[in-house]
Amino acid sequence: MLRRERPSERFVIDVDGELVTVTAKAIKSLNLRLRPPDGALVASVPFGTDPSVVVDLVRAKMPWVLRQRAAMADSPLARAETATAEDVRAWREVVSACAPALVEAWEPLMGVKAGALAYRNMKSRWGSCQPATGRICLNVRLALYPPECLEYVVVHELCHLLERGHGPRFHQLMDGFMPDWRERRAKLR
Repeated sequence: MLRRERPSERFVIDVDGELVTVTAKAIKSLNLRLRPPDGALVASVPFGTDPSVVVDLVRAKMPWVLRQRAAMADSPLARAETATAEDVRAWREVVSACAPALVEAWEPLMGVKAGALAYRNMKSRWGSCQPATGRICLNVRLALYPPECLEYVVVHELCHLLERGHGPRFHQLMDGFMPDWRERRAKLR
């Protein structure tokens, strides 16, 4: 007999002036998070949870919510959301000044040769690689992060010249070339 999953239910509640988007679904515990860049409150709750439980949770977690929102407001992601064309030009200058030297330093270590480098202001990717041509595109927003993040993205994209996907071999290559790549990647999240 097939067990049919119940579709999730979504509704919004007001907790002392804070709007909370609540999704009831087949889970066991409550989860409260903030959605970047503005820190909108989102809760996931088990089916049948009384809304008063969410109200109590939000009230209890309000000091945490305020701290997280303050951190978000000062984050590179928030700065990128309000960037001017002049800001984007400045970021492009920084990334395009630093990236070629990184590529040049890593190519012989990795045994690859990159093609053209391009720079774009992208919302959802840090970089991309076209293995057929070797073209690498880097996100200019990397200028907002520590230099080791740009280096991580360069190595990541160069690895795609050796392995197209993100499977086990790709991770082995990244581990071999840059053992701390996961820590660097975490700074971009």
